[in-house]
Amino acid sequence: MSNSSSISEFLLLVLADTRQLQLLHFWLFLPIYLATFLGNSLISTAIACDHRLHTPMYFFLLNLALLDLGCISTTLPKAMANALWDIRVISYTGCAAQVFFLLLFFGAEYSLLTVMSYDRFVAICKPLHYGTLLGSRACVTMAAAAWGTGVLYSLIHTVNTFSIPLCQGNVLNQFFCEIAQILKLSCSQSGYLSEAGIIYFSLFLIFVCFVFIVLSYVQIFRAVLRMPSEHGRHKAFSTCLPHLAVVSLFVTTLLFAYLKPPFISSPFLDLVVAILYSVVPPAVNPLIYSMRNQELKDALRKIWEILSYVRKH
Repeated sequence: MSNSSSISEFLLLVLADTRQLQLLHFWLFLPIYLATFLGNSLISTAIACDHRLHTPMYFFLLNLALLDLGCISTTLPKAMANALWDIRVISYTGCAAQVFFLLLFFGAEYSLLTVMSYDRFVAICKPLHYGTLLGSRACVTMAAAAWGTGVLYSLIHTVNTFSIPLCQGNVLNQFFCEIAQILKLSCSQSGYLSEAGIIYFSLFLIFVCFVFIVLSYVQIFRAVLRMPSEHGRHKAFSTCLPHLAVVSLFVTTLLFAYLKPPFISSPFLDLVVAILYSVVPPAVNPLIYSMRNQELKDALRKIWEILSYVRKH
């Protein structure tokens, strides 16, 4: 038996039993990570460089792209390194850092998605008040609040989780340090219940924010359907539906990961759900926002033309 003070490292999940399959997982993860990194980097660059995109909606989208970069960079590089070098070890400090940054980016991203629903609500339902309610100072304040919420949320969870005595070994059945897996190693009932209480309270807040987002979009869709212009309706739906799709995917998979009944839990299901909420949203966000947004596509095309010109000359 051991406790957390004697644990210097954790053993992460081995994604495959054979060397060939481990390398296959590496080559599957690598293009996903590179595409996600490139897509979010291009969106960030396009918004930062094109003055036409210096609006509240794109300011929040810039922050979302940065958070997505952080989310996927916290988990996939370590998983790829483990698969490539046939290792599964992560240090105790590295595990704590991974938990901290992952929760920071998750908390900030969900707060930002809530803010983005408010931005779309004001833009479509109260357009005359848009400049007043979402001025530059208000946008910076809301973005800073989202990042601050992520930091506070992460600190509470990380400090509480890693203060719980661990005496059930050091094997985590996940490809990254997940709180749910760390709690399975706990030998303190009070510590376990304390962190479980914080998790359930966090899920409750997530659900409340989700209700706010859904109600905002109910009002948005009612306003959109009353628009006389078909072009206006198409533009409104093209900016709102992708956002709602990302929120729904993130929330449903995260709630399922922590609220699913124990009798349907299995290592394979836990792995799939973890990929759905930690890898898929950051990967699909660039596709969703760039493919359905003409202004962003024009900005990316302009960047590509500039890069092509520089390369030729």
